[in-house]
Formats: sequence, structure tokens, C-alpha cells
Amino acid sequence: MIYVFLANGFEEIEALTPVDLLRRAGKEVRVVGVGGKVITGSHGIAVQTDITAAEIVLGNDLEMIVLPGGMPGTLNLEKNEIVQTAIDFCADRGLYIAAICAAPSILGHKGMLNGKNAIAYPGFETQLTGANVTAHSVVQDGNIITAQGAGAAVAFGLKLVEVLVDARKAQAISDGICYPEH
Repeated sequence: MIYVFLANGFEEIEALTPVDLLRRAGKEVRVVGVGGKVITGSHGIAVQTDITAAEIVLGNDLEMIVLPGGMPGTLNLEKNEIVQTAIDFCADRGLYIAAICAAPSILGHKGMLNGKNAIAYPGFETQLTGANVTAHSVVQDGNIITAQGAGAAVAFGLKLVEVLVDARKAQAISDGICYPEH
């Protein structure tokens, strides 16, 4: 199970691209609404979520959580107790935590990036407390995967497929969507 958390003000491309690519890979993905069942992105696109944050189950079938960026979506995710609990649950068990754009700042504020390679949207690097900020658009360091922004959404989603399935599946999906850079 993969939970992709959406809060009002999320960046649509950063949230929905990974959902699409992970579902193409056959993964079970639940889009989780933080604050309701219909969440509106930073560009006015309303998304009907699969479940609300109150309905998530943190159990043995959880493989990954995904935190899209966007403003004020990132701030809304960070202040949500259920999202914080899910992050801690994954961290305690070494499960994957993926964050893109401004959302890696949430992990930085929690001290989870100390000594790790990471990236975030330009201007948020100072909020990646203790991280080795790289110049790559997508960075994996152990169970933490970070990405720079909306332009990296496809590469980010394919990286998630690669770590949860394998590189061949990520390449097959990349070929199928005519993504030239994978």
C-alpha cells in the first residue's frame, strides 16, 4: 500500500503523476485527503480522494508514503497530526518516504535528513536541516526519496516505481509514456 497525501494547496503535477505511474506499475495506491474527501490543488484543480487521512491504516502492508509539494499544501501537510504520525511510522520501520518540491522541508524540520543527500524546490534548501543538498532533480538516500519540483514529477514517479517494483518496470513505463529521459 502506498499513501499519497493531498492537502489544500498541493501541486497537482507532483501528486497525480506519481499516482498514475505507480498504478501503471500495478501498485496499490490510495490518494489520501487531509482535511476532507475533495482537496483543491494550488492551481484550482479539485481532486476526489480515495480516503481521508482519518481512514488510513498504518500496518504491515504499507510500503511508502508520498508527500507532494505546493503552497500552502506543504504547510497544511506539515501541521497535520496524522501525516506526522505516518512519517514517524515509516521512519521507525525503514519504509520509503518520498517528498517533492517544498515537501522535503517537512523531513528537514523533523531532523530526518541529517547526513543524507536530498533536494528540494529552489529556496527551500536551507530547510533541509543537516542534509547534503545535491544538484540532481531526484535523489534517493536509503529509504528517503526527494525531488526538486513539478518538472521532475515524471522522473520522481519512475524512481518510486523502480524502488517498489524494479528498474525494468520503470523503463517499460517510461517507454510506454514516451518519456525520453529515463
